[in-house]
Amino acid sequence: MSQLAQPSRLKSRSGFIERTLIDINNTLEQSLFAEKIAHKKGLLQALDARLKVIAMLMLLLAVSLSHQLVIIAGLYTGALILAAVSNISLGFFIKRVWAFIPFFTGIVALPALFITPGPALAHLPLGLVITRTGALTALFLLLRVGTSVSMATLFVLTTPWNSVLKALGVLHVPDVLILTLGMTYRYIHLLLHLANDMFLSRKSRILRRLKGTEERRLMAATSGILLGKSLQLSSEVYLAMESRGFRGYPHTMDRFQMRWFDWAAGLVVVLLTLLAIVGR
Repeated sequence: MSQLAQPSRLKSRSGFIERTLIDINNTLEQSLFAEKIAHKKGLLQALDARLKVIAMLMLLLAVSLSHQLVIIAGLYTGALILAAVSNISLGFFIKRVWAFIPFFTGIVALPALFITPGPALAHLPLGLVITRTGALTALFLLLRVGTSVSMATLFVLTTPWNSVLKALGVLHVPDVLILTLGMTYRYIHLLLHLANDMFLSRKSRILRRLKGTEERRLMAATSGILLGKSLQLSSEVYLAMESRGFRGYPHTMDRFQMRWFDWAAGLVVVLLTLLAIVGR
C-alpha cells in the first residue's frame, strides 16, 4: 500500500520551484532552438535582412487591408510554404503560432458570433443564435491574426537577432530604440539564467513541500534578490561596454548585400501586396 502511494507523494511535492525551473528551461531551449533555425540553410535565411523587414511590413499591411478571405488564406498558405522551404518544421511552426491565438483572440471574436446582426447560422441552447455574418467576422479576425503572427514569426525565426537590429538601423529606426531592444533581449536571457540558478540552488536545500505562505515568502525574497542582482549587473555590463569602446550604438560584423534573388523576392512581395490590396 505504501509503495502504491509513493508516486503520488512524490508528485505532490512538486511546487512552484519545479514548475518555475521547467518554464525557465523551456524558454531557454526555445530561444536557442530559434537561433539554430536562423543559421540553417533555407530560402528565407539566404535573403537580406533589410529586405525581410520591409517584406514583413508590406505583407502585414496586405493582410490588414485585404477584405477577401481567400486572399488572406492564400497568404497564410504561402507562409506555411515559406516555412517548409526554410527548413522549419511545420508542426513546430504551427504550434508556435496557434498556441495562444485561439485563447486571446477568441475572447474578442466570441461575442461577434452572437451580437453581429445577420441571418441565423445555428441555434444554441439558452436562446443563443450564431449569425452567418458573426461567424464570418470571427473567422476573418482569427485568420488575420494567425497570418500576421505567422509572418512575424517567420521573420524572427529566420533572422539572427544582431541582423534584425542592424536592419532596423539601416531603415533609420532611432538608435535609442534599437539599443533598448538589443539590451532587453540579452538581459532577458541573462536574468533567466540567474533565476534558473537561484531556483535550482533553493530546490537543492528544500527537503519538504512548502506551505502556501512559505512559497509566497520565498517567491518575494527571490524576486527582490533577482532585482538587486540585475541592477548591479547592468551597471557592471555598461562599464564593461564603455571600456571596450561603446559610444551609444552597437556595431556588428554583418555586411548586408542585395543580390539578384533578393531583388526578385522583393518584386514578388510588392506584387503580392498590390494584389491583396487591389483585390479587396
